[in-house]
Amino acid sequence: MKTNPKGKKVNKAWLHDHINDPYVKLANREGYRARAAYKLKEIDETLGLIRPGQVVVDLGSTPGAWSQYLRRRLSPEGAAVGALNGVIIALDLLPMEPIEGVHFLQGDFREAAVLQQLESAVAGRKADLVVSDMAPNLSGIGSADAARVEHLVELAVDFARNHLKPEGALVAKVFHGASYNPLVQLFRQNFRVVKPIKPKASRDKSSETFLVGIGMRPPS
Repeated sequence: MKTNPKGKKVNKAWLHDHINDPYVKLANREGYRARAAYKLKEIDETLGLIRPGQVVVDLGSTPGAWSQYLRRRLSPEGAAVGALNGVIIALDLLPMEPIEGVHFLQGDFREAAVLQQLESAVAGRKADLVVSDMAPNLSGIGSADAARVEHLVELAVDFARNHLKPEGALVAKVFHGASYNPLVQLFRQNFRVVKPIKPKASRDKSSETFLVGIGMRPPS
């Protein structure tokens, strides 16, 4: 059987970078399931989005680092367990290990039946914040990948349009490329304030950025 020495080198390089990544070390030390927690933390600290008492929906939640961060921010004592002042509803295609106080739904956000389950969990309450770390499986074909990214963000914006409070906010992961400018335009059409943020915890090589929309525009 042939081996791919180049592939092994890439894997070793990735593993070396991962192990030595300061955010990976910090996540291990602070009990987060992934370094992604620090992306949401920086966005929150920059814009002051998360406060106790809120209703928050976490789309694309697995493995749960964003839900963990939300859980701590909605705790009166900032604790990972115990009292929770607020509501966190999380959704992902993949399973997620339970987090105390987080209502988790497993399913594909693109399917109407799953969206209906999510709406049932929201139970008529208006959300203060929707966060989306959703990303499609990328094929490497630029136009197809851009369309997939765009579709997921459009669905998140549509959900926000129907379920956010007027002053609420949406945080969504996007990628620089063909879909980026249309998605910025979509945010501007739907939100009064739009801010792109690339957190320090996003890897330099990654094209990901987060669009933050604050305050819904009235329907035109």
